[in-house]
Parts: sequence; C-alpha cells; structure tokens
Amino acid sequence: MNEAQARSEICRVGKSLFERGYVHATAGNISVRLDDGYLITPTDACLGFLEPASLARTDLQGRQLSGDPASKTLVLHRRIYEAHAGLQGAPRSVIHTHGTHCVALTLDDPQGELLPPITPYFVMKVGHVPVVPYHRPGAPEVGDQVAALVARYASQGTPLRAVMLTRLGPNVWHDSPAQAMAVLEELEETAKLWLLAQPKPRGLGRQALEELEKVFGCRW
Repeated sequence: MNEAQARSEICRVGKSLFERGYVHATAGNISVRLDDGYLITPTDACLGFLEPASLARTDLQGRQLSGDPASKTLVLHRRIYEAHAGLQGAPRSVIHTHGTHCVALTLDDPQGELLPPITPYFVMKVGHVPVVPYHRPGAPEVGDQVAALVARYASQGTPLRAVMLTRLGPNVWHDSPAQAMAVLEELEETAKLWLLAQPKPRGLGRQALEELEKVFGCRW
C-alpha cells in the first residue's frame, strides 16, 4: 500500500466506523506505518469526516512533516509498531477507539485479560486482550507497558492483536486499516455479548481451543 492508498483507506475506514457507531464525536484514531514514517488522523478529528490531505504525516521519529497536527496517541502507536520489530507479522496499521462495550468492562478497573475465549471467532480473529491499568490519555508510560505486553505474549507464542486501556478503549493492530477494523469489530461485539449474557458463560474448553489451533492455526 503506497501513501496515497493509505490516506484513502484511513478515511474510508474512519467513515465506516463512524457511520456504524463504533466511534463517536472526535474519539479514536487510525494510523498507518509507511516505510519512512507514519500517517495518523489529526488531533480532535472526527473519523467520519476525514480528508486525505489533512492527515498528519510524520517521519519515523514522530516529527510532523505535513497535514494537521497529529493525534497525541501517535506516541503509543509508534511504540506498538516498534515493539513488533523483528517479530513475525509486524503490523502496518493501528486503530484506537473508545468502544462502549469494551470500556464498560473496565469501569471497575479489572486486571489480567478483558475477556475469556467465549466464541471461536473471538479466538480466531482477536485472541488475548490484556488490560492496561488506567493512565490519563496520552500518558507516555502506557507505551512502555504495551511494549512489554507485546514482548511477553510473543515469547509465549501467542502474539497480540489488541490491548485494552482501562476506562479509555482498545488499541488493535493488523496489516491494514481494514484488517485492524475487523479485529476491532469482533472485539467490541464479543464485549457486547459478554455484557448481555446472564449468567456469564464459560470459555471454550481446552479441546475446542486445540481444535481451532489445529484447523485454523490460531493459538490461545
């Protein structure tokens, strides 16, 4: 994907997320890692009304080169990209939202992981989602914690596609904005299922998880 294509795709995905209620107001941001820098949605921009030329363009150090001022979340996005250096499947796009159902699951400040493996597609498309303790929006120490989680899960053979920032929302990543959007959608819908289910369901058993790994190559 070249820069022009990446600009168009960020705007298309942002509009889709906004129109379907996955983001609201000026919440959320989308970035793409280019060979020589980054594109990211501007600070306080509504994802439903993005313009390709207005997207912030930075170098690899995060210094602004063109476009409107970059979202403060670029610091975290860069740490996510950098944490995958040398790992298989390094992402090219990161999406952050304030997803209602995901955030609702963190209002009592949980620890560990956001959700158990309650559906096969959550296991296949999302995987583990560790929860990061609350910090103010844009806090630089969050990047250190997320990078440490990426390294820890990779060392266990279960690469991450998402983390959950307590009381703020998920960050998800994949090879393109469209693929990252698919991860985000599955995560938010699984959080909705969990909130709706009474009593709370058990996660898939070991046999079911092993079958998913054998057939689809996904590890839990």
